Amino acid sequence: MTYRIDLSSVAKAEADAAFLSFAQYTTPERAQEWYQGLIKAIVSLKTMPRRCPVARESTFFSQEVRQLLYGKGKHSYRILFTVLEEQPAPTVRVLHIRNVAQRAIGEPEDLEE
Repeated sequence: MTYRIDLSSVAKAEADAAFLSFAQYTTPERAQEWYQGLIKAIVSLKTMPRRCPVARESTFFSQEVRQLLYGKGKHSYRILFTVLEEQPAPTVRVLHIRNVAQRAIGEPEDLEE
């Protein structure tokens, strides 16, 4: 089964912000390569999106939230998404794109280190 990919406006803004952040520390070519890899990782969710583990944020949402990791080191990001089995087009809805160093969505601030 092939899923349709739907990026939320928040996820699009977070992807752009991640690109701009990465671009400050590297060459434009490497930043563009990183961004294209991010898009490729997202597109890979068209097939078998449930291969990805459930995200810790899943407990804070009414629907199951999964995550796909992308990047290396301090430029690693968690692509948070949900799988909608709706007809006529099953969809992967990308909710957020967050740096792995960021605390979980919904996690109380007093747990922040």
